[in-house]
Order: sequence, then C-alpha cells, then structure tokens
Amino acid sequence: MSILLNKDTRVLVQGITGRIGRVQTQWMVEYGTNIVAGVTPGKGGEEVEGIPVFNSVEEAVNKTGAEAVVFFVPAAAIKDAVIENIDAGMKLLVVVTEHVPVHDAMEIREYARGKDITIIGPTTPGIITVGEAKIGIMPANMFTPGRIGIISRSGTLSYETSVNLSTAGYGQSTVIGMGADPVVFTSMPDILRLFERDPDTDLIVIVGEVGGIQEERAADYIDRWVTKPVVAYIAGLNAPQEKKMGHAGAIIRGDGKGTPQSKIAALTEVGVDIARYPAQIVDLVSHHLAPD
Repeated sequence: MSILLNKDTRVLVQGITGRIGRVQTQWMVEYGTNIVAGVTPGKGGEEVEGIPVFNSVEEAVNKTGAEAVVFFVPAAAIKDAVIENIDAGMKLLVVVTEHVPVHDAMEIREYARGKDITIIGPTTPGIITVGEAKIGIMPANMFTPGRIGIISRSGTLSYETSVNLSTAGYGQSTVIGMGADPVVFTSMPDILRLFERDPDTDLIVIVGEVGGIQEERAADYIDRWVTKPVVAYIAGLNAPQEKKMGHAGAIIRGDGKGTPQSKIAALTEVGVDIARYPAQIVDLVSHHLAPD
C-alpha cells in the first residue's frame, strides 16, 4: 500500500528531452519508476532511456495509458502544460518547476477544483514511495522502506529527516515535498488525510517552516480527524519579519502571521510532539514506535 504512487503507476515526463529531464528520467527509471512516455512538442518519435517521446500529452496517454506526470519545463510554460495534462485525464501531477507566477498557480488551482486529481507543488522535490517508485528529484539513497509518512515544505529538510530516521532504524512509507511557494496546489490537510487512511503508515512527520498557515490548518485537521501519532519540526524560529528565508513562501508578514511560534502553539495544542531541531525528530518518534 502507498499513497498516490506505486511501482505500477504509469508515469509521463513532460520535458523529457531537456538536460534536466533526461538526467532525472534516468534516475527515476533506475529506482523502479514505471515511466511509459515522454512529451516534448516537436520531438515526437525520439526515445530517451528507451522511453518513447510524443508531441502531445493526448497522444501519449492514448498510446501508453499514462496516469501521472512530472514536469521539467520552464515556469512560463507550466500553466498551459498542467492544463493540457488535466484535460488528458492525468490523476497525479508533480510540478517540480520553481518560480511559477503566483497568478498562474492560482489559475491552475481553480481549474483543478472539483476534479478527481492531485497536483503536488510547485517548487516540489517530488514524491517517493520508498522501495517502489519516485517522481521528481528526490535522491533515492536518502530513504529506506518503512512505516513513517513524511510531509515537508522543504526538500532538503525532508532528506535530512529521512536520513536521520533511517540511521536510527526507522524507514519511510511515502515522503511528499508539498512545495514551498505562497500558493500550493495540495494542502497539508489534504496529504494528512491520505496518510491517515494508509494502513502501511503508522506515524506522520510534518516538516514545516515560517510563512503561510499550512501548519495551523494541519493542526485543526489533526484535532478533528487524525488518530495516528504526529511529530513535527518547524524551521525558522529566528527568522526576521518580512524577510524571505530561502523559499518564496517562507516569509513572516508584517502582521505577525506565519510565525514559527504560532505554528508550534497550534500543533502543540492538539497533541503533536514538537522537535526543537531536526535530529530530535528521531527521539520523539521513538516514544511511539520501535525501530523497523
């Protein structure tokens, strides 16, 4: 069991013939991802890593049955590319691309509303169902199979958390980088719901950061619906107001909203164990689970 992605998921790579698309396709295939098609307009008929390239998503879906897509295309092209994939019937869309204009992200989110699809990103390292498949740019050697689900707003912190857990004998079920922009396509409560329903996930780790209210929304959802133990780490305790901290969405507004303190308070109130630093996540997890 997994959430969103498994070894049988039929994956399409949008932008497969570009430099990054080619390299990441190779690494995804080596990990076991079932990549069945690539799309680059004007490059139809070529192959990358033995994978056929098509001129359009519709053609690729009709000929290969692709159901999930990862994007390695420029930010200016993301809106049209995502909409094309939605119209072609994709169920899982992973937007790795950074610097997607906020108004484009808002239009995409509105276009997807009410449809039976999941869009991860933008600015996501992707999703990995450990030991089965990965979509995106997550380095496979950072993860080991297990029963801990991770939701992270930071790619590098998701890797660090997974390595620390793996070293201590705790593997991961699925790890999702939800994206770090001010507007994301899938919220933290949406992902919590998936992990809560997954019989192969016993504990959930949230890796949050300054900016936005995703963690506060997660706290409300946990209080109402989550029965599994949750451990969290919130980065940026010393972040100054109105200064962007690495990610476009990691900024404390002048009204004081989006602070680490407000997030920690909300999560603590609903029984989430809070780590003071990333390595402490392992100690808190050990209070709930034995190593694999």
